[in-house]
Amino acid sequence: MLRLLALALLLLAARRASFAGLNDTEPVVLEGKCLVVCDSNPSGDGAGVASFGISVRAAGAKVAFSAVRGTNHEPSEMSNKSMTIYFDQVLVNIGNHFDLKASVFTAPRRGIYSFSFHVVKVYNRQTIQVNLMHNEYPIISAFAGDQDVTREAASNGVLLHLEREDRLYLKLERGNLMGGWKYSTFSGFLVFPL
Repeated sequence: MLRLLALALLLLAARRASFAGLNDTEPVVLEGKCLVVCDSNPSGDGAGVASFGISVRAAGAKVAFSAVRGTNHEPSEMSNKSMTIYFDQVLVNIGNHFDLKASVFTAPRRGIYSFSFHVVKVYNRQTIQVNLMHNEYPIISAFAGDQDVTREAASNGVLLHLEREDRLYLKLERGNLMGGWKYSTFSGFLVFPL
């Protein structure tokens, strides 16, 4: 750890000498850690105060998932009461924070997260509305309602500020998916922790 800190201070001094006056932050990867070096820190009154800041983030901070629907059949556990949209395959689950059986993502830490979804309706002439639910409350919606196509997707994406243990899932708010929803996806990842 002392060797890592000494190297960081050496890099900081070299960076400060060659980029004096600039205020940007670039990560430096050393021995599996991400080292962020800041060359100034604005004070509360708006004046810049010279200081050194070092932030080390472990590789365990990575969080990402992507789930898909591989079949067109409704799972028997899909309840008419909850209308949760279930997925049956996980392509990526770094950190294991997506529960496939419940089709719910639980945030492991406070941070900014990115989510996207595409719910495909197949041979279904009804309009569907899909909500991204955050702790039981809808955050964003997407609609698919063209009656002249055999497949159509309700799609949307968002950045969210989440707290630890916040839960996100997809809910069918309107319509039905009786024709199936094969090829539907639900994905998310941690952009940065707070």
